[in-house]
Amino acid sequence: MSTSRTALQDVGAAPGAGVLETRLTGLGTEEFARDVWARKPLLTRGASDFSDLFSTAAVDELISRRGLRTPFLRVAKDGSTLPESGFTAPAGVGATIGDQLDDTALWRAFADGATLVLQALQRTWEPVADLTARLSAELGHPVQANAYVTPPQNRGFDAHYDVHDVFVLQIEGAKRWLVHEPVHPDPLRDQPWTDHRSAVAEAARGEAHLDTVLEPGDVLYLPRGWLHGAEALGGVSVHVTLGIHTWTRYALAEQLAQAALAALRDDPRMRSTLPLGVDGPDGELGIVREHLLAAVAQADSAPLFHRARRGQARPAPLGPLAQFAAVDGLGPDTRVRLRAALEARLEGSRLATRVGWLDFPDADLPSVSRLLDGGTRTAGELGVALVGRLLRAGVLVPAGE
Repeated sequence: MSTSRTALQDVGAAPGAGVLETRLTGLGTEEFARDVWARKPLLTRGASDFSDLFSTAAVDELISRRGLRTPFLRVAKDGSTLPESGFTAPAGVGATIGDQLDDTALWRAFADGATLVLQALQRTWEPVADLTARLSAELGHPVQANAYVTPPQNRGFDAHYDVHDVFVLQIEGAKRWLVHEPVHPDPLRDQPWTDHRSAVAEAARGEAHLDTVLEPGDVLYLPRGWLHGAEALGGVSVHVTLGIHTWTRYALAEQLAQAALAALRDDPRMRSTLPLGVDGPDGELGIVREHLLAAVAQADSAPLFHRARRGQARPAPLGPLAQFAAVDGLGPDTRVRLRAALEARLEGSRLATRVGWLDFPDADLPSVSRLLDGGTRTAGELGVALVGRLLRAGVLVPAGE
């Protein structure tokens, strides 16, 4: 059976506790990792008051005032996604691009029973962006966020599974959730539920592993592969889904193989032509296998891993005008810090980040190393010229920003 807990909100949380504990599960990272992570669903009643995170007013503002464009929103009804042409239009003089959200069309679709899905909230709504950044840092896996807005007594999607773990945060209204055990445990990114459509449909007709109603403040965690479907009850339901795009051993194996194959490109024997008259690979497989295994044994896939990880998220926001003011007024007393969520790593004399890489002379390396702890430093402490270079590169930001 799934685990059910009643947890307190943020008030009185232990010092240093992260959002996983204070806002989502009531469990510390170690306990969650040991007992729940990637193993089973977890239902947490009253996990937090999410009124600061998202609301129906936020939905209205995003749709009617922010000038959102597809694919930041999709619309679903009775298990199917509706075509974008039905809810997008140009917005008049100076905004004639045709993929902007049409709030009138969206109102009509919603009134007719459609679910509105606001996608990638980590890019469009600051409180959600802050939460996803903190959760990603705690878990070590990339996090995205979608909001699902469902009219009363309606559902947006049929029973299905996701290829990523999810935390479902009920914001407003109530929604009934039916959860069934996986038909394809731990699916990879390229193994969607539609590959197992008939098995999913059959499993969804059976007895549910979990049949529950989420109310505001409740959180449901589902590992990837667990089947689920939901239906709004007596009023409009708004929930936010945090999608955890988990790293897998298979992904590491892909990177290891990629590194090994790159090394084999430098092996003259591997580049050599097969003999004339070869009917098949049998006679050559022994040689290739021997060299490939040796290359795998010696390969270092860490650079590929860190490069891929840097590419799966954005650094913290940077204000161009505040950055210009910091550069323009730079002096020994200027206080700076490393830009958040930069995924910065010093590899030898090279600093690799989500905004590019920089090489440094040996004399600068101690100062660069000190920056990586995230603390605040003065330009005089680090070197004014070095700080100026890092501000211009978008690696450092003013400490007050």
